[in-house]
Order: sequence, then structure tokens, then C-alpha cells
Amino acid sequence: MVALGGAIGTGAREAISLAIPPVGGVPVAILGINVVGAFLLGLLLESLLRRGPDAGRRRDLRLFLGTGVLGGFTTYSALAADSSVLLIEGSALVGVLYAVGSVVLGALASWGGVVLARRIGGGRS
Repeated sequence: MVALGGAIGTGAREAISLAIPPVGGVPVAILGINVVGAFLLGLLLESLLRRGPDAGRRRDLRLFLGTGVLGGFTTYSALAADSSVLLIEGSALVGVLYAVGSVVLGALASWGGVVLARRIGGGRS
């Protein structure tokens, strides 16, 4: 399940990154992919948690969608490589801002997904 989901997520990431070129040398596709993926992972995991223990169908969904699809879709290695290329090419400030901004935006997006799942599920935000 994880391998199948990973193939789907990786394929989607590659298609998006090929379709959206860098803007001013900044790989915005990977930034967007990681932020959207973080949001969806927060939403998924909180939604599954609210439905009960991590067993049976919920566990299968977490492994397929969370670990597989979203794990393949998002990519820390591309973030690290893209940041280092920006640093090496003399864009130190842009490279640092890209790396730090990606992590901060990803954390905020994940939090947003959790909050949305809680609101949809009727819990506290």
C-alpha cells in the first residue's frame, strides 16, 4: 500500500514540477507541493485520529494516503537540494529564505489542516 501510494504521489510531484518552472531561479513548484502536502497531511491525520484508533481501515488509509501518496508527493530532499543550489549560485539570502520559509509555511499549513479537520469534525481548534 505504501509503495503504490508513493508511486502515485511521486508521479504527481514530478508532473507538477515539470509543469511549473522556477520563478526567478526559485523552485516554486516544490515549495507549493510541500506546503500543500503538509496541509493535506495535517488534515488527513487529524481526521483519522478523530474517527478512532489507528487500526483496520484507518491504518490502511494512513499508510496509503499519508505515508505513501503524501510521502511521495512532498519532498524534503528536493527542498534541501534546491536550497543548496541557490546558496552555491550566490543567492545566499534567497536560499536561506527558501529553506526557512518552506519549513515555516509547511508547519503553518499542517497546523491549518489540523484546525480544519477539528472544525469539520466538531472538535476544538
